[in-house]
Amino acid sequence: MKKYERLLIVVAILISEMVVAQSPVKYWIQFTDKGNNPYSLSNPSAYLSADAIQRRTNFNIALDSADLPVTPSYITAVAQTGITVRAVSKWLNGVVIITSDTAALNQINQLPFVQALNTVGLRTSITTSDKFADETFEEVQPETERNATVHTTMLNYGQSYNQAEMIGAVCLHNSGYKGQGMVIAVIDAGFWGVDTMRIFDSLWANNRILGTRDFVTGDTMVFEDNTHGMMVLSCMGGYLDGQLVGTAPEASYWLLRSEEAATEYIVEEYFWAAAAEFADSVGADLINSSLGYTTFDDPAQNHTYQDMNGNVTPCSRAADFAASRGLLVCNSAGNSGSNSWFYIGAPADADSILAVGAVDASEQYASFSSRGPSSDGQVKPECAAQGQATIVANPTNGGVMGGNGTSFASPVLCGAVACLWQAHPNLTNMDIREAVLLSSHLFFNPDTYLGFGIPDLCAANLTLDASPIANTENDVLYDVKPNPFTADFSFSYYSLYNKDVTVRLTDITGRVVLEQTMQAAGSSVNRFVINTNGIAEGVYTLSVISFDQVLSEKIIKQ
Repeated sequence: MKKYERLLIVVAILISEMVVAQSPVKYWIQFTDKGNNPYSLSNPSAYLSADAIQRRTNFNIALDSADLPVTPSYITAVAQTGITVRAVSKWLNGVVIITSDTAALNQINQLPFVQALNTVGLRTSITTSDKFADETFEEVQPETERNATVHTTMLNYGQSYNQAEMIGAVCLHNSGYKGQGMVIAVIDAGFWGVDTMRIFDSLWANNRILGTRDFVTGDTMVFEDNTHGMMVLSCMGGYLDGQLVGTAPEASYWLLRSEEAATEYIVEEYFWAAAAEFADSVGADLINSSLGYTTFDDPAQNHTYQDMNGNVTPCSRAADFAASRGLLVCNSAGNSGSNSWFYIGAPADADSILAVGAVDASEQYASFSSRGPSSDGQVKPECAAQGQATIVANPTNGGVMGGNGTSFASPVLCGAVACLWQAHPNLTNMDIREAVLLSSHLFFNPDTYLGFGIPDLCAANLTLDASPIANTENDVLYDVKPNPFTADFSFSYYSLYNKDVTVRLTDITGRVVLEQTMQAAGSSVNRFVINTNGIAEGVYTLSVISFDQVLSEKIIKQ
């Protein structure tokens, strides 16, 4: 290398370092209190929408100091130093600022109501990361004639049928529950194309996009940013006849950007908190967040596994605040299952949400899906949905493609949960969360891969509905599927009491080829999945045997 070339490289490095040193930096300012606050708990309409207040009234949620906005005079005093206030969090009681003025920082530090001032991110980064680099995509082939004819449904799901049917969403849709009247806030990295792509036409035509906010830039422009949120939204609200039907096609949506995908700094967790607070204030019912945080471009900000207890990271604390305000939060578990860090990230570790792992189309654990438990021993993820080969909107051609990531498992489930809640509007977010978990196929034997397992929201609806099945004087065996089957099959079993039941398969000669003992929850619809590896093709009798009765049905393995 020539001497002048080395000199140019040195100069370039020095210039880059100077740019970084002089570039505005993001800081979190933690306030000590909310003193001298003009807002009061007796007049919440000054800072919460009518829908947000009604949610608190419906579910007997008392207002407390966390609901009060940050004291305005504190924000004004900080802003008067000449810095830019980018985001405000009332739940965490502080603000994100942007500045390169060290004199202003010193001045802010002297304010009596400032508890701490911490660096949380740069405006730009020389070496950028790709937030979603671990997610992969694949082309999908047109649905085969056989698959196209076996779907007896009110909607033409195309290849998205499997991801909806797996968790009982098709059943809910057939019963008329498609998310009408439910509001879902989508917190993500951007929603490029949502304003132009045909797959979202039905949302726009029916005024189901309620609004947008960008907490990264401080404006409302979200359609020119990352495509990730667009694909996530398509899993819930997308509608392209014969190709993709989202799990909540008639819900309404707020589109909130909190993630700057090209960099990774902890400031995005504070943006996440601000977005969640906004979702609460406008009266959203659910939040879907397909985001997670573990390590950052600045290693000093990195989380440890010990931090994953739901009480440490900013976004996890905010997620639990959201839950305490009556919202149901669904969050992707993460895509680190094959990495040295294979655990869930924040805010999936929050204890009052649904962290969602991924399975493939055959309901088997997807190896990339992050695992639990949380560091304080909670079952994580709580449940799972299809996140491998999930049908999502394709930004390149306006059609659909297969997406691999828990980012897609979470909205698939979130939309279906919205439909379940629509069917039972008098229940709280935690009631619905419990019903989802109780319906999951591993409820009695949760693991660190899928948690309580794959929910059956059709079964959950029947349990909550006190349906004719639930009013019977006998146990009921029903909904055996698929039948015929090739490897696994599942069935629903309504039990009057908590009891052990024996599941038995016998062939046409009466020989027992499989026998398992399962636990059934009383006054509930239980969903069981049976693996038949090693069993030959043929006709079998499925029997569910308890101390007081035997229920049987013919099934076929092919």
